[in-house]
Amino acid sequence: MAAWARTWRVALRIADFHVTAVYDVNRAAATKLAGELGCAACQDLSEVTAQSDVIITVVSDDAAMRQIFAKSGDSLLVNSNGKLFINCATITPRVHLEVEELAGEAGAHSLEACMASSITQARDGSLYLMCGGKEQAFRVAQPILMKLGKTVRYVGKAGEAAKVKALVNMVMNINTAGLAEGLGLAKALGLDLTMLREVFSETGAASRVLANRR
Repeated sequence: MAAWARTWRVALRIADFHVTAVYDVNRAAATKLAGELGCAACQDLSEVTAQSDVIITVVSDDAAMRQIFAKSGDSLLVNSNGKLFINCATITPRVHLEVEELAGEAGAHSLEACMASSITQARDGSLYLMCGGKEQAFRVAQPILMKLGKTVRYVGKAGEAAKVKALVNMVMNINTAGLAEGLGLAKALGLDLTMLREVFSETGAASRVLANRR
């Protein structure tokens, strides 16, 4: 029922859903993961769509997203009528809008599911997922998303979740910079960093970054 356009280990957490196919530009990585999951390692994007009802994508940037949803050539959009795409990449809002439009033209549905968590949460199925797109697409995707995350939040129309994710990243990076400054100064002062992290965790200096990225 679910497949990846770009594979990630979180696929192992799609409990109760059969993974039919995986795809990655790195063929060795795709083949290895397919062996672990007992599914096909597709050589073409169109094969993933052909073998799947729901396709989950995680790509690196806008260019990669546009490539896998190209209007011509090998693309996930080939024969995608009735399919659902769940797109988890951190990309610009306008590209999510483009993909939703292209999917609609092909008779498919698209939903952005931005991840506001880290690798640890992906591995244990406790992601925080912010979703944007048509509410109907969200309702169809929700049972799968609930297996991937402990919190699945519908934000609004396509592009909105990507905006929220960008703000989350901005504030997180500000917090990370402050934490790094504090720990760097502590080291210069000769303080025990393990002790200091424990103090931070129980005071006003508590940081989600410190908790999630040890």
